[in-house]
Amino acid sequence: MKRVMLGLAATAMLSACGGGTNPFNTGDGTDGGTGSGITIPENLASDLDSVAYDPDAGTLVISGLSLDDTPFSATYRRRPALDREGYLAYTAQDSSLDRHVTAYVREIEDGAFAVAVATGGQFSYYFAGTHYGRRGNYSAPTEDVASGGIVSYAGTYVGLLNIAGDGGDLLPVATGTPAAVRPTQVAEVTGDAFINADFRDNVVNGTIYNRQIQPLTDGAAAIDATTLNLAPTTIEANGTFAGDTSIEVNGTRTVVGEYGGIFAGTDATSVAGSVRVSEHLDGFNGEEEFGIFVLGQCGTASSSDVCNQPVP
Repeated sequence: MKRVMLGLAATAMLSACGGGTNPFNTGDGTDGGTGSGITIPENLASDLDSVAYDPDAGTLVISGLSLDDTPFSATYRRRPALDREGYLAYTAQDSSLDRHVTAYVREIEDGAFAVAVATGGQFSYYFAGTHYGRRGNYSAPTEDVASGGIVSYAGTYVGLLNIAGDGGDLLPVATGTPAAVRPTQVAEVTGDAFINADFRDNVVNGTIYNRQIQPLTDGAAAIDATTLNLAPTTIEANGTFAGDTSIEVNGTRTVVGEYGGIFAGTDATSVAGSVRVSEHLDGFNGEEEFGIFVLGQCGTASSSDVCNQPVP
């Protein structure tokens, strides 16, 4: 893995810059140790080497992220107050003048999981990365494929931006500590995600919409953010996919990054994946976002209400 140093964003309209049981373990660079050889695209993994998560113990250990804590493998603290729409929050900060790190993780019942992690900015740089995978078996749907039907997945999304958030989880600093040495806490983006998959033609696409940057300071309002569209791309035989992410403004489509993911479960009952996009928000310069989605197939317990549509 190459060490990745990422620059912080600036904004003209805001003064925010600088910014146990059934564990999964991606230490081999695959899909949680299932042996199927799943590798996260380099741009999506970025500075992240491996992840080990124990939902029963509530522990998250991340390896590879630069300057996140004293050991190379850092154990993160559970932070329920920062949870977002089914994604569990963990943070790490070794001392008041060390980088603060935010991580989000979600795993659903049939084994699909994803993790996003990013440091808040310090000294004009930050570090970030994503992982996704599955535990257990995978098979593509067969019933809908035979009839030419599309299989849909719906749920929520969370992302991390290279701009300063509200700082509510930062360790305190002494009065008079220069701003130049203070760390920041990364800003968060929430939204909804919807994916359609055609397992007969082996094509997937989707969208991440209803996106909002969460308040950057106490008492501020959330900021609406641009919809991300996931371009049609091939579903591989092992259930993985990777493609372009774009935005559309005034009828003009612009590629702003990429996405990748993996289907999980018998009949592909869930899907997990991540995105990395940049220069995609109005009012910011140099912005970059790492985000994840873990979605249930429509009709399953892990899908969202948008799946409840009239039957023709």
